Amino acid sequence: MAIVTVSHAAFTGGSLIAEQLATALNYRSVNREVLIEASRRYGIPEAKFEEVLETQGHWWERWLESLRLYRITLQAAMCEVAQSGDIVYHGRAGQELFPGIKHVLKVLIVASMDYRIEQVKVRRGLEGEKARQYLKDLDRVRSRRLRALFNIDWQDPTNYDLILNTSRINPEMAAYLIGEAARRPEYRSTAESEKAFHDLTITSRVQAALITSPKTRNVILNVGSDAGRVDISGILADPDLEKEIMRVAKGVPGVKEVTTDIEPPPIEYMHP
Repeated sequence: MAIVTVSHAAFTGGSLIAEQLATALNYRSVNREVLIEASRRYGIPEAKFEEVLETQGHWWERWLESLRLYRITLQAAMCEVAQSGDIVYHGRAGQELFPGIKHVLKVLIVASMDYRIEQVKVRRGLEGEKARQYLKDLDRVRSRRLRALFNIDWQDPTNYDLILNTSRINPEMAAYLIGEAARRPEYRSTAESEKAFHDLTITSRVQAALITSPKTRNVILNVGSDAGRVDISGILADPDLEKEIMRVAKGVPGVKEVTTDIEPPPIEYMHP
């Protein structure tokens, strides 16, 4: 199994590079498939995911309480899509969807503002200050969206293994350089990293099942997995929910055993 995530600012050529990279490596190129998988599995309209990740404007502030739902189901869907391995993902926040998985090569594509303005002129017909403002608005919206979803600065270079500037190199060279890095031993899967991916998949499945189940959707719990053994901990005001949590978790594919460590809220919260 090998995974490459390509994150990119708008109009830097990131999607083209990812497609060329996938062809060169004979990997599967993945983008909207993750949204489709999340929509299919968890009954959330694909348009909602597109709104959360793509649409400009301030509408998203109305959905802040639902962002946890989108984040969890996106990660679960990403794990399902990546089951077959050997993929190049060039969607939003790919670097955040595989936490702790060592065989993931995380790439960021950047370019100068002048280069991006020229691309906007060619593709959108905007020039000068209008093009510059258009890009600034795109960058601002994306930064706010990803900070709300993952609490990150997606442009922080320390989040990536490789950063390429397409105002200095062409897409073919960028794809070649990423491909050479992807072939390095450091990014080959090992028994340890495969287990970490399996554990992440089970954890994500359980979290997604809990947050999309009517009785447990509003409960915030800690979920961990170790070789199919799932541990769930947290605070519950309603002790009867523990049985429902156990039932939902045990029904998740790959789960072999479920243990819980549920506590009641502190007494001062129960009796104000």
